[in-house]
Amino acid sequence: MTGPDGWRLAGTTLRQRSATAIGDAQLKRNLAAQTDRLAGMRVRGLAALDGVDDLRQAARSVKAGLIANLPAVLERMADRVLALGGHVCWAATAEDANGYIADVARAAGARTVVKSKSMATEETGLNEALAAAGCEVVETDLGEWIIQLAGDTPSHIIAPAMHLDRHQVNAILRERAAAGELPAEPEAMTAFARSRLREAFLRADLGVTGANFGVAETGSVVLVTNEGNGRMVTSLPRVHVAVMGMERVVATWDQLDLLLNLLTRSATGQPLSAYTSVVTGPRRHGEVDGPDEFHLVVLDNGRSEVLGTELQEILHCIRCGACLNVCPVYRQIGGHAYGWVYGGPVGAVLTPLLNRTDKEAAELSGASSLCGACMDACPVAIPLQDLLLSLRRRKAEAAGGLERAVWRAFATAWSDPRRYRATLRAASLSRGLASFAPSVPGLARWAAGREAPRPARDSFRRRWERGDV
Repeated sequence: MTGPDGWRLAGTTLRQRSATAIGDAQLKRNLAAQTDRLAGMRVRGLAALDGVDDLRQAARSVKAGLIANLPAVLERMADRVLALGGHVCWAATAEDANGYIADVARAAGARTVVKSKSMATEETGLNEALAAAGCEVVETDLGEWIIQLAGDTPSHIIAPAMHLDRHQVNAILRERAAAGELPAEPEAMTAFARSRLREAFLRADLGVTGANFGVAETGSVVLVTNEGNGRMVTSLPRVHVAVMGMERVVATWDQLDLLLNLLTRSATGQPLSAYTSVVTGPRRHGEVDGPDEFHLVVLDNGRSEVLGTELQEILHCIRCGACLNVCPVYRQIGGHAYGWVYGGPVGAVLTPLLNRTDKEAAELSGASSLCGACMDACPVAIPLQDLLLSLRRRKAEAAGGLERAVWRAFATAWSDPRRYRATLRAASLSRGLASFAPSVPGLARWAAGREAPRPARDSFRRRWERGDV
């Protein structure tokens, strides 16, 4: 999978991608402006709620209960969809999901497919699968459409074109959408996009969306957007397919109420998004709009293998993007440096779990300072730093003999008070050797980009014993 300027390539490492991102001054300016804006909106939005911490803990409890009872809740959701006249696909893999949707497109004779923003379909690579089936696929979320024109991929969970400023967007529209002398003003560019996308809505035979939530109580799919494209995608085409990650289901509307309040405020600071749409099956007798067919694709794609493990809580995520906006790593390198669909702390956990055969994915757990800002921002209080540590432990256990030997030696030295004090004295005596770390075999790669610390002449413990402090 490639990214901006072709630097997100298969076989590249996190270190290489990060170095490229950090060297892009324009990218860093764009990220700083947008993450600051979204983080500030979140703080102001949550300030309007009483007892936010209690609500977060309640949401965490709700998600834990849902995940513990997930098969039963999903079965209830599927039964309701079927009772309404819809269809359900249980997709064990990305290939299963894409194959089913391609078959639906062929059966409907679909030539044009319009899509609302969906990270799940980014995860499965649906656009490429539909293109191979002979369909023209049009992303209709403004940010998604812009990056589709650019041959790019999303850099943020809720703001896919966060890495671009308006002048870069204007250049894309001029070069890739024949926008002519379109001014680089948001109003003008939005009007241009609206006119182009309206044509696609009117000729589309198939609409594809994600699902922010599924509500098992009624078999409904809930879409949270700030553009009207979601409603166009679900009402104008003859067929609607919703792709839902299996963990995105709730049992009742009361649970949805709690999670929806926290989602929108954590994502954009809004009490409710501009468009919160509820789709419940295909169009019924007497209804003037809506699809003739409704298909729900329940996507596993590795999620079931996370159930019952110490990393299960990552399935609580409601995709608000708040952890990305406060992460000191993401704010410097952006989403593309993470190498796959999901960036930031949530991506550093999800990517190695959903890409178990990708050795490069395992290194993402190191892309964290473990500062805990992500957990503080998470609306469902996922202990992301703990999950990242679990992944680091897994990586260390699977590492080669040298790395494991180094960590064993470290644990042995610092698990005993006498050995701990001895290492501190040794560090003080060898303080002048720190500058030679880059030239030591095996340390050069680790030392690159780091400033070696210079140990103090005396440790705090020894100064305390002498009464100097």
